[in-house]
Amino acid sequence: MTTNADPAPDVSAELLDVFKALANPVRLQLLQWLREPERHFPVEEAIADPAEVGVCVSHIQAKIGLAQSTVSAYMAALERAGLVRSTRVGKWTHYKRDEDRIAWFVAALGRSL
Repeated sequence: MTTNADPAPDVSAELLDVFKALANPVRLQLLQWLREPERHFPVEEAIADPAEVGVCVSHIQAKIGLAQSTVSAYMAALERAGLVRSTRVGKWTHYKRDEDRIAWFVAALGRSL
């Protein structure tokens, strides 16, 4: 039975996608680090502005100490959930938090629970 207070089925599915992405402690840590990229990643080694373009996956990989393929898979999961956006700079992929989407998630969660 659905009431007006129940979230729409598509919103519930979107919330579940975000929860699944955040259920992994490494992905959660990565999202937290991306909140302040200048603090957590070597700006002097960046080929693009981390605040504007995002952090290169190679810098993420160096900090977390996992294989590049694992980091790429983790970042792809965060991107599918809408929590980060990717930008290509040459042959490198950079990731940045999607603050609008994160704000939507927080608001939708507040309305749903």
